[in-house]
Amino acid sequence: MLDINGIMKIIPQRAPFLMIDRVESYVPGESAVAYKNVCINEPHFAGHFPGQPIMPGVLIVEALAQTGAIAILSMEENKGKNALFAGIDKLRFKKPVLPGDVLKLEVKVIKTKGPIGVGEAIATVDGKVAAKGELTFAIVDNP
Repeated sequence: MLDINGIMKIIPQRAPFLMIDRVESYVPGESAVAYKNVCINEPHFAGHFPGQPIMPGVLIVEALAQTGAIAILSMEENKGKNALFAGIDKLRFKKPVLPGDVLKLEVKVIKTKGPIGVGEAIATVDGKVAAKGELTFAIVDNP
């Protein structure tokens, strides 16, 4: 398990763009399970949408990507590096994510070749699928 301090030791994102609050489990190079507590005081809810706040889909995808980055960047050879988006495939949104929800984020690395890899990603709320798809990443050195 990782708390916010442990997360920040592995991935470079910081507030206000750090999208995961805790990591329940991870296997370097293979998988990670994380959580995001969705709070009404997050700035995007002011405009998305007034009177009907819904977490933007792109932020759900970013939270999934950060979860996958925990699995990839925790590998000894990737420590201190960054994982960038290289593609998004077969991604579908199934239900809205609302303030007060706890978003469970699961990513399993399904293939890698050199610095490029693909993760199978699923986000759920109370056991119901909110989003799922495949995320392609590229490992790069930090400047």
